[in-house]
Amino acid sequence: MPREWSYVSRQLFIRGLVLLCVPLFIGIVEAKASAGEIESEPEREGNVIRFSTTSLELQIEFCTPSMVRIRSSRDREFDEDAGLGLMVTRHDWPAVAVSTAEETDFYELESEQLLVRVYKSPVQLEFYSSDGTLLSTERIEDGGMVQDEAGVSVHKKLHDEEQVFGFGQRMDFVNQRGKQLELTVGRGMGRPHIIGAYNILEANYSPVPFFMSTRGYGTFLHTPYTSNWDMGKSDPGAYSFQAEGGELDYYFMAGAEFPSLLDQYTSVTGKSPLLPKFAHGLHVGTYSGGTWGYEKHTSTDYVVNLGRKFREKNIPVDLIHLDSTWRMFGEQGGSGATTFEWRETFDDPEAMFDQLYEMGYSMVGVHVRPRYDNGKQYKLLDRAREAGMVYPEPDNAGEFVNFFDQEAVDWWWENGAMKVVSQGAMFFKTDEGSAFGRKANESDKTGPTGPEAERLHNLFPLAYAKAPFEKFSEHNEMRGFNLTREGYAGIQRYPYLWAGDWPSEWQYFKPVIRAGLNMGLSGVGYWSHNMGGFEHDPDPELYIRWSQFGLFSPIAHLFGMDHPGYKEPWSYGEEAERIFKQYDRMRYRFIPYIYSEAYQMHRTGMPMMRALVLEYQDDENTHDIDDQYLFGRNLLIAPVTTKGAQTRVVYLPEGTWYGYWSGEPYEGKRYYNIVTPLEKLPIFVKAGGILPQQKVLNLGRETADTINLEIFPGGESSYDIYDDDGKSKAYESGDYAITEVSAKEEAEQTLVSIKAPRGDYKLAERSYTLKIRRDSAPESVTEESSRLPAFSALSEYENSQPQAGWYFDEEAGALYVRLAGSSQNDISVVVKK
Repeated sequence: MPREWSYVSRQLFIRGLVLLCVPLFIGIVEAKASAGEIESEPEREGNVIRFSTTSLELQIEFCTPSMVRIRSSRDREFDEDAGLGLMVTRHDWPAVAVSTAEETDFYELESEQLLVRVYKSPVQLEFYSSDGTLLSTERIEDGGMVQDEAGVSVHKKLHDEEQVFGFGQRMDFVNQRGKQLELTVGRGMGRPHIIGAYNILEANYSPVPFFMSTRGYGTFLHTPYTSNWDMGKSDPGAYSFQAEGGELDYYFMAGAEFPSLLDQYTSVTGKSPLLPKFAHGLHVGTYSGGTWGYEKHTSTDYVVNLGRKFREKNIPVDLIHLDSTWRMFGEQGGSGATTFEWRETFDDPEAMFDQLYEMGYSMVGVHVRPRYDNGKQYKLLDRAREAGMVYPEPDNAGEFVNFFDQEAVDWWWENGAMKVVSQGAMFFKTDEGSAFGRKANESDKTGPTGPEAERLHNLFPLAYAKAPFEKFSEHNEMRGFNLTREGYAGIQRYPYLWAGDWPSEWQYFKPVIRAGLNMGLSGVGYWSHNMGGFEHDPDPELYIRWSQFGLFSPIAHLFGMDHPGYKEPWSYGEEAERIFKQYDRMRYRFIPYIYSEAYQMHRTGMPMMRALVLEYQDDENTHDIDDQYLFGRNLLIAPVTTKGAQTRVVYLPEGTWYGYWSGEPYEGKRYYNIVTPLEKLPIFVKAGGILPQQKVLNLGRETADTINLEIFPGGESSYDIYDDDGKSKAYESGDYAITEVSAKEEAEQTLVSIKAPRGDYKLAERSYTLKIRRDSAPESVTEESSRLPAFSALSEYENSQPQAGWYFDEEAGALYVRLAGSSQNDISVVVKK
């Protein structure tokens, strides 16, 4: 098998030169490189190979043929529960065939896809792909692997062409080459009050210590501690990562393509579950009529009337949550804690829930924070302290729910959460997860401090989101569901996240898009933001542009605190309301596509919102694009983020693309200046793209009886439509159905095939229509050898249901076909040119 022997020879020559000429230098290196020298033969047990060095124990475990876990410990013992089981979910890896060999200066450990070279003195690790390409090597002159009083660190070579992506919900950059990052949960401490904003360079509500390199590998640092990453800032030829405590523990993954690396990373930290189908519709948050300072205006009537108004205006919504002012602020924590007592302005909360559910809302939830407080009735804080159910602090001063202890979680659920759950709340919005061990946003409290709190700070948001996710799943007898602001590695298991409280100003629009791209590049797919912004009154144009983006985001989430607008569409003018309604209804039509993409995310770790580099990493033009994205596999979205813009520049990757609105073809790997009228979000469809759609439905109560397949022909393509019952966990056991749709464009005809659903889920019978983009009317349309009749007008076609037939709309460049067959059988269609 070929190797980069020229590189290895050069390294050995340099080592010899140093030994001969600069003995003092090598002594310095050995002192700094605390991994020391290997002093005995390696020991192997299953997939694990252990090396004893003069200063530590080194363990290399092959999790799969393409992924290894590297661990080192100075006390020669390994902490098997450093992450409390909250980050890593899998440890039971199957046996991997690994051959071992010893050379004069190093050992080689080789699987089918990865070779690890372990140098003996000083200890140094190198990783090669199966074709002999050097993927990664430690920089021994910088210390290689280091463990000392400051923590643990690794220093590696950064190759000239390497670009790096990931690190969680960063708002600063997508490509982090040449950057320096600190990963700790929070939004930064500075706040310029003039504009009510936070520093986008510091904001990091959901950091993830994972990155992918265009060289063909990924790295996940398995640590709960704050970590620091220098990705070529101090030295363009080197990068390093460092954790402030614990043992050194990281996973190295080989993979030529980013989707493979995401699949591997999420196989370690867990795949995202599927949310209920209705959760892919619109979510609306409300301050119930009064944000902070206006609490006296809150009422149950406001919430009921809000729900009724959306229904009357025919703007589909499936979920509503009541934000912080629903509850009585307590004696000690103020707005930063939870009493589970309703504010006195809420007359009959139980009736409020009942009325909203009668209107067809699928879920209604409430906002909570992770600290107990005393209200006027429950005195929850006192009771929790007496029961020992708060996170322990000196003098029994603890206020935080001890989400790290299952008994304390059960107590919180029974004595706090159930106060509102029993009245009708079906989920929580878990806010302020960053306050554990840090200064809270809404008060001067810092909560627990000290080494243990520092270790748990990044883990707290995971434990905080996990508790209601699991409790509500059991109580509601359906899939888990949770809305949260903060996260860390593994948060994708307790979806979903929102990007934080960014003001309704143009300057924050693009950074929020960037945050979503980085989340997807870090293995988190269910992500949202406050469309239109959060604080401040947006100008109508910003509201429209941000809402267009929001309704083509993984989760569509509408919420704001600008009194009295609250981001409700009718508050920003007739045009804003009309365009919001247009895109909201468009999203609901696209539910079969969105839900199918969510299933692929659950299966493979690929997010719904994808930075272009995720699928086109070999195209250098995509490396720094931070305001476009793929929405699923077939749509490209390019939000307009400049006030007053009449055009925007769009980059289309290789291949042929079609403008969604016009059907105009564009040659890929080129930039275009696209005209952007206010009502048009720039959307492009990949050639061959198949977009399953349905009529607008109440997702929690209705099932589509017809699927419309919008097809942009190009070569040969296919699409799998995913269906299940939409609520239960039965899909995890295989109770789902897949409908395969394929299209093939030939010289004289276009072929469309729709297979009968396969799988354990018994899909109700449904019919199909086609909308095929093309330039001219066809000669004929045949279904299963039967020639379908042509209609002379679109209105005639639309009014002829259920009769099969077709109509060509020359102005729209679209062929409409209603098929006679149904999902009970395979269907084949031939469109003659």
